[in-house]
Amino acid sequence: MYKQFDEILTRINDGKLWDFPGGVSPQGKKELSNTTDIDRLPLPKELYVTVKQHIGVEGHVEVEEGQQVLKGQLLTKSMNPFAVPVHAPTSGKIKSISPHVSAHPSGLPKLTITIEPDGLDKWTEMTPLSNYTELPKIKTVEAICSAGISGMGGAGFPTHIKASPKKDVEFLIINGVECEPYISSDDRLMREHAWQIRQGIDVLSHLLTPKKVIIAIEDNKPEAIKAMQVTCQEQDNYIVSPIPTKYPAGGEKQLIQVLTSREVPKQGLPVDVGVIMQNVGTCFAIADAVYTGKPLVERVVTLTGEALNAPRNVWALIGTPIEHLLKQADYQEKRQRNSKVIMGGPMMGFAVASEQVPVIKTTNCILVPADKELPEIGDEQPCIRCGACADACPASLLPQQLFWHSKAKELDKAQDYNLFDCIECGACAFVCPSEIPLVHYYRIAKSEIHNQELEKDQADKARERFEARKLRLVREQQEREEKHRKAAEARKQAMSSDKGDAKDKIAAALARAKAKKAAASDEAADASPEVTGKQDKVAAAVARAKAKREAAKQSTDSEATTDTAEQPVDKKDKVAAAVARAKAKREAAKQITDAEATTDTGEQPQDKKDKVAAAVARAKAKREAAKQSTAHQADATTNDMQQTDTDTSVQAEPTQPMSKQDKIAQAIAKAKAKRDAAKAQQQEQDEK
Repeated sequence: MYKQFDEILTRINDGKLWDFPGGVSPQGKKELSNTTDIDRLPLPKELYVTVKQHIGVEGHVEVEEGQQVLKGQLLTKSMNPFAVPVHAPTSGKIKSISPHVSAHPSGLPKLTITIEPDGLDKWTEMTPLSNYTELPKIKTVEAICSAGISGMGGAGFPTHIKASPKKDVEFLIINGVECEPYISSDDRLMREHAWQIRQGIDVLSHLLTPKKVIIAIEDNKPEAIKAMQVTCQEQDNYIVSPIPTKYPAGGEKQLIQVLTSREVPKQGLPVDVGVIMQNVGTCFAIADAVYTGKPLVERVVTLTGEALNAPRNVWALIGTPIEHLLKQADYQEKRQRNSKVIMGGPMMGFAVASEQVPVIKTTNCILVPADKELPEIGDEQPCIRCGACADACPASLLPQQLFWHSKAKELDKAQDYNLFDCIECGACAFVCPSEIPLVHYYRIAKSEIHNQELEKDQADKARERFEARKLRLVREQQEREEKHRKAAEARKQAMSSDKGDAKDKIAAALARAKAKKAAASDEAADASPEVTGKQDKVAAAVARAKAKREAAKQSTDSEATTDTAEQPVDKKDKVAAAVARAKAKREAAKQITDAEATTDTGEQPQDKKDKVAAAVARAKAKREAAKQSTAHQADATTNDMQQTDTDTSVQAEPTQPMSKQDKIAQAIAKAKAKRDAAKAQQQEQDEK
C-alpha cells in the first residue's frame, strides 16, 4: 500500500528516508574531476551530430550537403510526438549526411550530419519565452520540444512528454544524486549554475503543478547541497533532500522508493504512482530554452581517469568526437597497455568502438582508466550459485536465472523472470566472484527480443495489410457484382419500358395510317364524280379512236378494192378523212393525258394546275394552227383537183389510172406522216 502524502512529507523533513533492496558501494573517485570549474574547449575540426539521440523516433533531415548553417539552427524535424530535433552545435558548412560510428556498445553506424565549423560560432535568431507564466502551457511545452531537450541523466526520454502528463502529480523529483563512481558533471553543474537549475525547476513546477518539489542529492556532495539550498530557500514548496550514498540510488525507481516508499509497477511509469522525475542537467537545459531561446547544443561532460593528465569537467558541443576531448585532457597512451575508452561510468558505461564516436545528449562521462586502475576482467568462470548477484540486485531479480536463460537463448523464460525490469546497473557483475559479465548477456537478450518483436510487428502489419487487401478485393468484387446486378435490373426495366413504348408507337403509327387512309378515302370520294366523268370521256375518246381505226382500215380495204377494180379515187374525200382522223387522235391523246394526270395526282396544287392550263392552251393553239393549215391544204388540193378536172375536160384527154404500187407508197407515206406527227406531239407533251 502506498504511503500517504503527509506521511511521506513528514519523513522527508525529518530526514528519515526509506531504502531500496540490494545495491553496492564502489569506490567513488570523484575527486579526480570535481575540484576544478567547468572548462570551455576550442572548436573541433568536425562535429558529428547523430540524427537520433533519444528514445523515440528520429526526425527528418532539414538540411543538405554543402549548406551553410548557424549555431542553433534546426537540422531535423518531425511531427511525431516522440521525435526530438537536433540542432547545429556551431556555425559552419554541412560536409556530409551519411552513416557514422555511433555512441552505442555495438558501434553500428547511424545516420549522422557532419558539420565543418567556420570558427565564427554565430548564433541563429532565438525566441525566448520570458513571460511563459502568462502563456498557455502548450506554448512552453512546444518550446521545450523545439529546443530538442531529452533526459540528460538516463536513457534520453523526450522531456516534453514528461512535462505534459495525463495524471495528477504529487511529487516532482529533481535527480541530482549522480551515484556512479568517477562522474561529477551534475555535481559541478549544481555548484556553478544552481540559479539556472532553479529556473528550470520553476518552469516544470508551472507545467506540472505538483504538491511538492524534492531535490535529491547524494550526501557525498556537500557543496552542491548547500548551493541548491541557498537557491531554493525562497520557495517554500521546494525541499532539498540529501540521501545516503549508495549505488544505484540515482536510478529512477530506486530514488522514488527511497523518497516515497512507492514502487513503480512492472511495465509502468513513475506518473502511475504520482511522481515525475527530471535530471538537474535537464532542468538547466529547460531554463536555457525558455529564458534565452537556446536549443540543446552542448552539455557538461566529465573527463576522468588516471590515463588523463588533466581530468576535469568541460562544456562539450553535441557531436564532438572523443578524440578531440582526449586531446584536450592530455591523454597519455603509455599509461594503458591496451587502449580503452569508456563512455559513461565504470558500472554502466561501455567501451567505445572508435575515438571518432561523438558526444550525444546522454553522454555524461568519458572515462580513460590506466592499467590496474580498474579491476581487470578475467576469464569467465562457471557460475557457483553463490547468490551474491541476487543480494546486490536493486530490482529484486534473480540474475543467475536470467543469465542461464539469456545465454541459452531461452528468451521466453528470461522474460518470465522479468528481464526488462533490469536497469543494467552492473551491481550483479560487480559482486560476481566468477567474473561473469552478466549485464552483457542481458543486453544481448534484450536486443534479440526487441528484434524478434520488431520482426513480429512487421509480420503482423504485413498480415494485416494482406488481410485488409483481401477484404478490400472481396468488397470490391461484391460491389462490382452488385453494380452489375443493378445495371441488369435497370436494363430489364428499360427494355420493358421500351417495349411498352414501342407498342404505343406502333399503335400510334397504325392509328395515323388508318386516319390517313380514311382521309384519302374521303378525298377520293369527294373527287370521284370529276374523275368518273373524265374516265368516261377517255373511254369515249378511245372508242372513237377505235372506230376511226376501223374506218381507216375499211377505207384502206375499200381503196384497195377500188384500186383492184380500177375505180377512180375521190382525192377530196380522202384528205377530209385524213384530217378527221388526225383531229380525233389529238383529242383522244389530250383526254388520255388529262385523265392520267388527274388520276395520279388526285387534287393538283394550284401552280401545277396553272401549268397544265397553260400547256392545254398551247396545245389548243397548235391544234388550231394545224387545223387551219390542214384546211388550206385541203382547199389547195380541192382547187388542184378542180383544175385538173377542168383541164381534163378542156383537153378531153383521158387520165391514166394510178398503179397499185403508187397507191401503196402513198398510203405508207401518209402513215409515216401520221406517226411522225403523233411522236412529235408526244415529245412536246413530255417536255411540258
